Amino acid sequence: MSSGADSLEAARSYCATEYDKLRQVVLCTPTNMEIREAINVTQEKYEAEGIDINKAVQQHDYFVQVLKEHGVDVVLLTPLRTYPEQVFTRDIGFTLGYTVFVSDMAHGIRQGEENMFRTWLEGDLLSYFNIAGDQIEGGDVLIDKQTVYIGISSRTSESAINLLKRLLPQYEIVAVPFDEKYLHLDCVFNILSPDDALIYPGVIEPETEKWLRSRYNCIEVTEDEQFSLGPNVFSIGEGKVFSLPGNQQVNTELRNRGFEVIEVDISEIIKSGGSFRCCTLPILRENSPADDTLVH
Repeated sequence: MSSGADSLEAARSYCATEYDKLRQVVLCTPTNMEIREAINVTQEKYEAEGIDINKAVQQHDYFVQVLKEHGVDVVLLTPLRTYPEQVFTRDIGFTLGYTVFVSDMAHGIRQGEENMFRTWLEGDLLSYFNIAGDQIEGGDVLIDKQTVYIGISSRTSESAINLLKRLLPQYEIVAVPFDEKYLHLDCVFNILSPDDALIYPGVIEPETEKWLRSRYNCIEVTEDEQFSLGPNVFSIGEGKVFSLPGNQQVNTELRNRGFEVIEVDISEIIKSGGSFRCCTLPILRENSPADDTLVH
């Protein structure tokens, strides 16, 4: 495990929240994106129709352009024909404090994607902790200062959560059981600020949902906008949030709470079951003074 750094200025990797200012993020162009076998309910709907690769690549390129316009360093992994889901970089790892974790992927069609991430980390001389034998994917991991929420899903096991509890006793690690048909926790719950979150009601275990609502002012997402992955927005800090133009109820609620909504159309990519958060793996975010107490 990485030993960290004496300050953020010296750190090459650091994330303490879902909403601090983003400095560096890993993406992958959907050059080889296709639905080979439906592995979620969204893909089931679009399996016969398929995905327009050219349109998906154009949408992704524009997303990358807008990230760069906002001062974000975008790392693009090499897309390989073997991996049709490689655009969803969120799942191959996660940055927690000063440590980059590399995931153990659950589904056969995605196993091996993490090797490309590992190759980039090693080539860029970034240390990492490799999770092996305990399946966990980054879409199930959300961090807010000293609290880490981890979804129990078909992609993330309780044994992986217990491993992180042993490795990271300085954190409050909260297991969040939810209906597995929604694939990852960030498809039904997402943290926007110290006070605000998005939630799709009725699919998280009731007592856990009640507890989450006691911690955050939750914007409820409708069934229609959950299907178009309304909760799966992506924050780049300073109250700026990427969201799909079609999710107007979510976007209106975000603006009403003072967020700057950056509307970018990635509807072709969403046909494969992932949106902005799914397509992004943050490596470096700025910290606030309160984060200085985090164990390196």
